[in-house]
Amino acid sequence: MSIFRKRTSNSSDTSALRQVGEIVRQRLERDPGVYRLPVDSLEIYGVAQFFTAAECTRLMAMVDAVARPSPTYKGTDATGRTSFSGDVSPDDPFIIMLQRRIDDLLGINPAFGETIQGQRYQPGQEFRGHYDHFLPSQHFWEAEQKRGGQRSWTAMAYLNAVEEGGTTDFTRINLSIPPQPGALLIWNNMKPDGTPNPDAMHAGMPVVRGVKYVLTKWYRARPWC
Repeated sequence: MSIFRKRTSNSSDTSALRQVGEIVRQRLERDPGVYRLPVDSLEIYGVAQFFTAAECTRLMAMVDAVARPSPTYKGTDATGRTSFSGDVSPDDPFIIMLQRRIDDLLGINPAFGETIQGQRYQPGQEFRGHYDHFLPSQHFWEAEQKRGGQRSWTAMAYLNAVEEGGTTDFTRINLSIPPQPGALLIWNNMKPDGTPNPDAMHAGMPVVRGVKYVLTKWYRARPWC
């Protein structure tokens, strides 16, 4: 019986992920301010200057206030993520306003979105190749099913220019995106059929000179808690 419930849940999530993929895809492709990157095997979009310079400055200060050595899921290789990160307060009126803008851009119910996380990378710090989505083989899979299920879309914003290094590289498709202040990247961690996309693997490459600030917001298949 437990196996039946697990399979039913996975099937339900796949259907939900397929549906949200279609909703976001149609919304972004109708928006003249959104650019789809010319990649066949991954749905990835960009919005230039999504955040203003003043908003970026304020957000970087908020990241500094919460930044701690970046955690990894228990049992995974902590040496692969050497940045500092932290969740900003979801009750801050400024954050609420920004989250609404991201939610509205994608057309996703706010209840499905995780709290915005800020990350800071100093020289030599990186986040090696990884997926934002979860794999059933990972030991924390069952726990994440209770917290909203699989991750669907990722929205990641660059907050500043970096003197050298710090690109976001999608390692399986030879795509490298340099930091551009205020720019928002959006990608679907799933394929159009609602199953995990292996080409969504990405890495925060080491910063060589300067400091890199980013914000990341993840969405789930079901309401996040």
